[in-house]
Amino acid sequence: MSLRTGFGIVLLAILLASCGEPEPLPVAQIPIPDAPPVPEGPAVGSLEWAVNGPWRSTRDMERDKWRNPKQTLQFCGLEPAQHVVEIWPGGGWYTQILAPWLRENSGQYSAALLDPEESERARTLGESFKQAYGDEERYGTITTSVLSANSPELAPAASADLVLTFRNVHSWLARGMGAKTFADFYAALKPGGVLCVVEHRLPDAREQDPLASSGYVQLSLVKALAAEVGFVFEAQSNINENQKDTADHPFGVWTLPPVRRSAGSGEIPDPAFDRAKYDTIGESNRMTLRFRKPGIEQPPTEK
Repeated sequence: MSLRTGFGIVLLAILLASCGEPEPLPVAQIPIPDAPPVPEGPAVGSLEWAVNGPWRSTRDMERDKWRNPKQTLQFCGLEPAQHVVEIWPGGGWYTQILAPWLRENSGQYSAALLDPEESERARTLGESFKQAYGDEERYGTITTSVLSANSPELAPAASADLVLTFRNVHSWLARGMGAKTFADFYAALKPGGVLCVVEHRLPDAREQDPLASSGYVQLSLVKALAAEVGFVFEAQSNINENQKDTADHPFGVWTLPPVRRSAGSGEIPDPAFDRAKYDTIGESNRMTLRFRKPGIEQPPTEK
């Protein structure tokens, strides 16, 4: 083969090669498809999402270590699509968690407020609550009622799946309406519905003031009030216990955080009052109880 012929063959091979697949790009130049964004924080609609909601204030979230909202609500039996009634929500500490969560999970949040006819404070607190939680895009449509010694039903009969009350029993005893409130809860709940109670706990070995003027209540008394109207005690939890709390403070439970009282109710705060040991205790020791309204018994099946 002549040199010219050999050169021609090489040239033909080069031309043929140029008509084939392109040379692969260096690894560094290979385009990489965009990865799907990684979600930040808990999934929308989860209870963790509601507890960590950016709409909650830093001050409220600082109390989570004492009030344990996620674990408490799980113990109480919170589920999607429920109708939940919270009793005397005050400024809405739990409303900020419950209402958005229920909105995202096809449920309904209702609040039984203080009776505005009782006092100017009750009226102002109720108006403030309605204004603060009127954003339906965030909180859904909140229905309200009142609970007092003379109030009518707090929700349509047998309409609620879950009734929640946080640290209110002592106030009902002070007003002489302990039995009435539990009867109202029973009437509002569906058969099989749940009442969940969190309350400052007085050791059963101590004497119970009928008016609960210290803010502390015996667990046995709460059980008795519930049983008297037909509730069945189901379970208790130590979620909100604080064994440092001796329940014998000079200004009752309100001596402790977050109220931090240094004088009697209505008196001028005492700047010389030594708060150190009470602040070290933290918030109160609390019972967390779950009761159930008995369900409708099914008739026996004929064989």
